[in-house]
Amino acid sequence: MSAGPVILLGGQRCGTTALAYALSQAFHGAGGHFTVNGKLPYLLHRWLGKDDLAHRHLRADEILHALDRRAPDGSGVAVWRERVERSLRRAAVEVAEGAAGDDPTALARRILAESAGDTPHWGDKYNEYLLHLPYLDEVLPEARYIMLVRHPEEAARSMLKWTGDRPWLPETRESALAKWTSWNGRWLDFAPSVPAERRLVIEYHALCRGEETERLERFTRLPLGPFLGSLRPRSAAALHTVDLPPRTAETWSRFIREAGPEQAVRIDGEAACRIPTTTNTR
Repeated sequence: MSAGPVILLGGQRCGTTALAYALSQAFHGAGGHFTVNGKLPYLLHRWLGKDDLAHRHLRADEILHALDRRAPDGSGVAVWRERVERSLRRAAVEVAEGAAGDDPTALARRILAESAGDTPHWGDKYNEYLLHLPYLDEVLPEARYIMLVRHPEEAARSMLKWTGDRPWLPETRESALAKWTSWNGRWLDFAPSVPAERRLVIEYHALCRGEETERLERFTRLPLGPFLGSLRPRSAAALHTVDLPPRTAETWSRFIREAGPEQAVRIDGEAACRIPTTTNTR
């Protein structure tokens, strides 16, 4: 497996934030960094295009403002944030001088590389990456993807119970399940284009029970056990009897088939996961 950044993917209320904090501690301990909701590739996709280069105006101020509106978190994030600003400001001057070329993808790659620094261990988690996977593949062609999946009914219930200030929260079970289906389906459509050694599907309950720690350690090449130990399982109502909309049920079944017989996604719902309380939990 070639080394590359680790991108943690997953829909809202699927445990990605808790896993991201564990990865952040492990990466920081190895001299790297893993940002929690760093979202820099997402913002570059939105604010760095061919028109921006043609008109000599890289909107670094918009990117930095959006970056800080809900500030990224994680161990060592302040150092990363400083590198991001230095790189963006330098790139903005080059764009204004007409010295940055006309390829926004190449410039985005450079900004991401400069922001990462010289560490071989870095990565990021942001839920919205699921909506921009082809772009991620362009700007981070060596990225390794961890896809964390949670039973759709459980994720939907969590969305509806969540009291966080997020205007995009669904208000009905049907809408929550539809959102889960749409977002997770994007991964299933994208995954075949990624070599098997650069993608890993992890199931939420199995992660919490410690059953995926070994696979995660092999994939990231880092000792994660000490940092995943805070995830504690607890009992929950069984979900295998829940009736799901046909499209949602088929999407969930596709995850089970992708996992294969040895790593089949658990759907019995006999154990849920207690996620440590953090800010910006998603």
